[in-house]
Amino acid sequence: MTKDIATPGRTTEILKKYGFLFKKSLGQNFLIDPNILRRITETAELNKNTNVIEIGPGIGALTEHLARTSKEVVAFEIDQRLLPILADTLSPYENVHIEHGDVLKANLAEVIEREFSDSEAPLKIVANLPYYVTTPIILSLLHAEVPADSMTFMLQKEVAERISAVPGTKSYGSLTIAIQFYMEASLAFIVPKNVFMPKPNVDSAIVQLVRRDKPLADVKNVEFFFEVTRAAFVSRRKTLWNNLAQKFPELKNRREEVEAKLAGINIDLKRRGETLSIPEFAMLSEELEEILKK
Repeated sequence: MTKDIATPGRTTEILKKYGFLFKKSLGQNFLIDPNILRRITETAELNKNTNVIEIGPGIGALTEHLARTSKEVVAFEIDQRLLPILADTLSPYENVHIEHGDVLKANLAEVIEREFSDSEAPLKIVANLPYYVTTPIILSLLHAEVPADSMTFMLQKEVAERISAVPGTKSYGSLTIAIQFYMEASLAFIVPKNVFMPKPNVDSAIVQLVRRDKPLADVKNVEFFFEVTRAAFVSRRKTLWNNLAQKFPELKNRREEVEAKLAGINIDLKRRGETLSIPEFAMLSEELEEILKK
């Protein structure tokens, strides 16, 4: 087997060979611990019948582990300087294709059809995401309805805790709801900052997202549902009523009417957004939409 890219010595050797300098603006932190990479592929539950999309392969440390454990890999890399490095480091793996470009601007359906020899094979997304663009990428993948069974991401620990949070905790918020509405989320394990080059300021974590058969709650107007959930967390210290009245000023003089309506679904306006479950937010948004139509 080829010598792992993800060791301090090999990574330093590759960077030196190509005179590569890290770009802070791209959030580049390369993993230098093969054990962490093996745990990531185990968490993602890959096999030789599985296709994988990777985002931000860097110098190919995670990519080679994906190539060893799955059928075919398409990796999106935005930094042109890394293309010749990847061509070199991943040359032993014929099942890898590097797609130069921004995954946020890509037509993923077209890439899947074009690059995977069997585009019907189960698809998984695995990525060490740059901190600065984590949320836009995850939400973009959800809204693009990419046919991925699961997504396994390395994220800043704090963001991972928010994504996998439960109601009633300080990490629970609109991001939690935006993701858990469609996906089951679990924090798999913590990744210490000392296994990266350069070393970031904070620890990371691996989050596993598995697509639900259907959204967690039955919602007629999904756009309005998310509008309500975002409004409920604008100021975490404020009550549900204060946040909603700020977002929907037309409610301000109708508190008694709103209270009476919400009493029927056991939602008290004195509660804070973080105490409501996703099904409760679904009921709240349905009732509010009815009230605002009058």
